Amino acid sequence: MATIRRIPHIDHNFQLVITRVYEDEDQELLEDEDETDEERVFLIAEELEFRPGETDGEPTFIWRDLQGDVDELFEFVCPDTNAPTRAFFETCMYRAMYERKYKHNADAATEGDLDEFVYKPPTKKAAAKAKRKVPSSNEGASSSQVKPEPLQEDTKPPSPPISSAQALAARRDSLGLTPIDLPGARSVITMEARFFRWNFEIEEFDNNGIVNAQILKKSDSSYQYYLVAATSAGPLLTHEISSEMNQRCSRKMKTLTWNYVSAGNHQSSWLFMFESQDDYQTFVQAFNTCLYESLHQTPWTKVKPEDQDYVMRSINDEDVEMRDVQDEDEDEDEVELALDPDEEPSDEEEEDDADVQSEDEDGEGQPAGAKGDRNSQLTVGYKGDRSYVVRGTNIGVFSHKDKNSVKYYATISKVATPKGKEFKPGYVMLHDQDTKMVLMNEQNPNSLYSLDIERGKVVEEWKVHDNIPVTKIAPESKFAGTTREQTLVGISGNALYRIDPRVSGQKLVDSQYKQYASKNQFSGVVTTAAGKLAVASEKGDIRLFDSVGKNAKTALPPLGDPIIGIDVTADGRWIVATTKTYLLLIDTLIGEGRYSGQLGFDRSFPATAKPLPKRLQLKPEHVAYMGGNVSFTVAKFNQGEGQVENAIVTSTGPFVIAWDFAKVKKGFNDKYEIKKYEDHVVQDNFKFGDDKEIIVALDNNVLAINKKNLKRPTRQSLAAPVGHSRSSIVNSPY
Repeated sequence: MATIRRIPHIDHNFQLVITRVYEDEDQELLEDEDETDEERVFLIAEELEFRPGETDGEPTFIWRDLQGDVDELFEFVCPDTNAPTRAFFETCMYRAMYERKYKHNADAATEGDLDEFVYKPPTKKAAAKAKRKVPSSNEGASSSQVKPEPLQEDTKPPSPPISSAQALAARRDSLGLTPIDLPGARSVITMEARFFRWNFEIEEFDNNGIVNAQILKKSDSSYQYYLVAATSAGPLLTHEISSEMNQRCSRKMKTLTWNYVSAGNHQSSWLFMFESQDDYQTFVQAFNTCLYESLHQTPWTKVKPEDQDYVMRSINDEDVEMRDVQDEDEDEDEVELALDPDEEPSDEEEEDDADVQSEDEDGEGQPAGAKGDRNSQLTVGYKGDRSYVVRGTNIGVFSHKDKNSVKYYATISKVATPKGKEFKPGYVMLHDQDTKMVLMNEQNPNSLYSLDIERGKVVEEWKVHDNIPVTKIAPESKFAGTTREQTLVGISGNALYRIDPRVSGQKLVDSQYKQYASKNQFSGVVTTAAGKLAVASEKGDIRLFDSVGKNAKTALPPLGDPIIGIDVTADGRWIVATTKTYLLLIDTLIGEGRYSGQLGFDRSFPATAKPLPKRLQLKPEHVAYMGGNVSFTVAKFNQGEGQVENAIVTSTGPFVIAWDFAKVKKGFNDKYEIKKYEDHVVQDNFKFGDDKEIIVALDNNVLAINKKNLKRPTRQSLAAPVGHSRSSIVNSPY
């Protein structure tokens, strides 16, 4: 189906939209979604060279593939459409071209005015001009489908050579750029590259000619680096190198892509494309070296050679499929259906997916937290279909027995120590078959507090140690919360230990205590179903232990960014670690050497065969549409005893994001779906034992969503305003 659609918020611009239409029984023909687009969008402009045609006696419409060669065309065959309808459609296309060119309504345009846009075959001279290819919106910086021509064939760059300050200023103005002045900056590397900027109107990268791709160091005494696009007359842009760039490297495309947020919070996406693999490898290695130094404020030369190799191989391995992954197609049809981004939810699902009313049925409101408090923590129960949301000194209890629905149940008000001093729980964990909740208190980091859920009050203070604080806790094993197991695991900045609340005095078990001399800045701990442990740090490294109190069996070097949270599959095979702007997926299976076939929790990896993390991150153009910096919440696998993990869920800003884990293991790192809400997402997690229902805590609300209601990210789904919520109580849910 061909449709002419007005572009929202951009006056006098229209799109030609081609939508796939098929009968239900034909759907199996479209199972390979990696090669099928449900919708193709083209900006309507003169450059399309749109015109009617005929093929084998059937009427058609034809237009240019602007991302292909000059003679590559699209053809829309419409044998069942009558002549007046085709003529009307053709006229509407010309009216859209008229409005785009002259920036005013086409209602007053005459037939003669529109004749300007009727296609006229080019002369031989014009037809001989070739148009260089550029990366498309679907290909971004990671696809292998685009094969750009070599730079040396580029006899006519799109922009004329810059040879004066006046021309440079004009080019900066055309790109909306104001470079930062870096007097005395030292050049780290300079290399020729093609320069692209993401075009929001046509949803592809615009080619802005050949530039010098540079990295400059602000001064010899600092670790402050800038990515620069420059001409012979001076810099076009200077962007400080940091993880906020959401950078992506593609070895296949020989590209480096990044985002930039201006002082006015305007998002843009940029791309360098290099001539050869050697140029690409050299530049990307320099870029990542500078990024590492800026993150750690330490010279790259002080990093061990084997760790340097590990970091660089991890970055450059982005396009390689993960090894030793089975096809896992036994439930493929069910997974595909659950993740189908184009399936419209039923009326019942839409109702369930609306924000949850936060009152009793009789309308009697529940006590809220202190003025200004917002939801801060979410923990999903193992049994009883309960979720708990921390809001100031209160804990809201929510029931989700009904499918895709959350209902307010009760409030545990004014959480306080046994001595009566109120506090805001900093972290909470369900314990002892969901009869208790262990609370952390930032005012007293050396103790934990046991809250009796049925009584709704803190009944015990567990003094862990006089000199050792608790920064994070985890159950003794992944599903220990479903049992009567009393012990748990804790970490401080540089120690890992077991906590036993049954012992008298201090609860830290001295015989199961491992402390490091250095300040490791541990930031997260998780356990497998067998009680193996993974510990992450703000430095970015990960340690794997077979038990508490012993040395780590495996230590994975930091890639650069601090890890803010970590999760592991029940069997210990896979780890997902969360940084601010990307996730790291790690396969702990030892693939070679003496202990091949075992996991890194039990044996050490060979020094030259450590597992290479896969980065899961959002495409730069999607980040630009979202209108803000990425800041992920801690990513989680779906979980349940005897259940295979098949999804990863996280959030950033008002967006809930889920990756299809089965596809990620096969190397498809961009297979994610997104849903936007009207409020900031505090935390989200799967309902226990359910791989489809996600519980979501917003700043001022709690709701449930079925995973299949998440959508494939598009400009419309990411940037469009969200719909009206049926919840009338958003500032005091409980």
